Amino acid sequence: MFIQRALVTFTLGPLALYLVYLGGWFYFVPITAVLLLAAVEYSDLIHELGLRNEKWVLVTAVFLLLLTAQWFPPTYLAPISVICFIASLAIVLWSYEKKTSNTVPADWMGMTTGIVLIGWIGSHFMLLRNLDNMAWQWTMLALLSTWLADSAAYVVGRFLAGKIILGHHQLSPRLSPNKTIEGYAGGILLGTLITVTIAKILQLPLVAALILGLLVSIISPVGDLGISLLKREAGVKDSGRIFGEHGGALDRVDSLLWSVTMAYYLILILQIQS
Repeated sequence: MFIQRALVTFTLGPLALYLVYLGGWFYFVPITAVLLLAAVEYSDLIHELGLRNEKWVLVTAVFLLLLTAQWFPPTYLAPISVICFIASLAIVLWSYEKKTSNTVPADWMGMTTGIVLIGWIGSHFMLLRNLDNMAWQWTMLALLSTWLADSAAYVVGRFLAGKIILGHHQLSPRLSPNKTIEGYAGGILLGTLITVTIAKILQLPLVAALILGLLVSIISPVGDLGISLLKREAGVKDSGRIFGEHGGALDRVDSLLWSVTMAYYLILILQIQS
C-alpha cells in the first residue's frame, strides 16, 4: 500500500503543481472536475446514510460557485451562494409537499452542507490562485503544506513512532484507527518545518509561512476526520476509487479544502495589516 501511495503521490503531485503554476483554464478545468466528482461522491454518501439528495442540484450549485470564483470578482460569490441556498430550499420544500421523502429536514441540511463544503469552501481554490500578488506560489505552498503534513504524519505514525516512543496512541479510534497522536505531532512539526523551507525557496514571507504551516498541520486533519465520519456511518472505506489506494476525489480534497481557505484569509489579513 505504501508503494502504491508513493507512486500516485509522485506522479499526480508534480502534475498538480505544474497546473497551479500555469493557472487559468489549465488550473480551473482539473480542479473543477475533481470538486464536481467530490460532490457526486458526497451525494452518494448522503444517500447511503438514508437521506434523499438531489445530486443534480448539488453538482450544479458547486459548478456555479466555482465558475463565479474563477471568472468574476469575489464580491459576486455571496449573492450566487444565496441563490444556491434558496434553490436547494425550494427543492426540499417541493419534496415535502409531494411527500417524496420522509427525511426532508435532514435532506435539506445534507444538501446545504454539501454546497457549503464543496461549493463555497471549494471556491477558495480559485480565489487563492487569483490573488493579485504571488498567487501561484501561495497556492502551491498551501497544497504542499497539506501533503507534507499528511505524509509526515503517516511516516512517523506508521514507521517511526514505535521505535522512538513507547508504543502508538490512537488519535481517533472510532473515526480513523490508523491515525496516531505521535503521527499527528510529527505531522505538525515536520510539516511546518518543511513548509517554511519551501516558502524560503519560493521567496514567500517566512513568518506567514510558519503560521500557515501550523494552521494547516493542526486544523486540516479535522477535515479528513469529518469525511471519515460520513464514511463510517455510511459503511464504506473510501468515498470512491478513482485514485486507487488514495481513494476517491472527496478523500483527496477533504483536507485541502480547509488548507486553501485558511491560506486565502491569512494572506488577506496580512495584506490589510501591511
